[in-house]
Amino acid sequence: MPDQTQPPAAPIAGSTPGTDVREVAAAFAPQAERFLQTCVDVATGVAPEAAIPLLLLATSDVLGAGARLGAMVDVVPPTRSEPDDGEETDVDPLRIGLALVLEGIDGYTEVVDPVLSDATGDAELSADLATVAAALGQGLQHYEAGHVVEALWWWQFSYLTSWGDRGASAVRVLALILGHLRTDVLDDPVVQAELEALQD
Repeated sequence: MPDQTQPPAAPIAGSTPGTDVREVAAAFAPQAERFLQTCVDVATGVAPEAAIPLLLLATSDVLGAGARLGAMVDVVPPTRSEPDDGEETDVDPLRIGLALVLEGIDGYTEVVDPVLSDATGDAELSADLATVAAALGQGLQHYEAGHVVEALWWWQFSYLTSWGDRGASAVRVLALILGHLRTDVLDDPVVQAELEALQD
């Protein structure tokens, strides 16, 4: 696990005076666990016909919680280094399982950073969801080891630097896929063929 160096320790800060970051972490941990469990269920083929709605709900829910973390004043842990609470979880099997379930609709094109440029790039839903899972899982390792403040710091930091962006991209694509599945007119043979590919 790469070491994440931190600025000198400072008082732990929350979004408002008196906020107990330990309570925030305790509220976030079950949401992270639900997201991970949903991804595992989908990747292992549980209810394949509901894969898109399940992923959309789970990702939207955890993003809402992540947005609250992002809006908080920075959480600063008591030490400069991230604790080593075990080996980093290998999420590649999860990514592969999701890619198999999402075959045919996994890849998409996105604007890489709409704030800085209009450059586009290729992305994959399975990779996006695996990125979110890896970040949430690492925070859960800290939380379960009793390093509650470090867990909340990691969830907040990684939301701002990785999983918030990837999760938001995934939600948009999942919502678009669901919209196509539910509302596209089937009279056009081309549209019908595309929808059948989405549903295979």
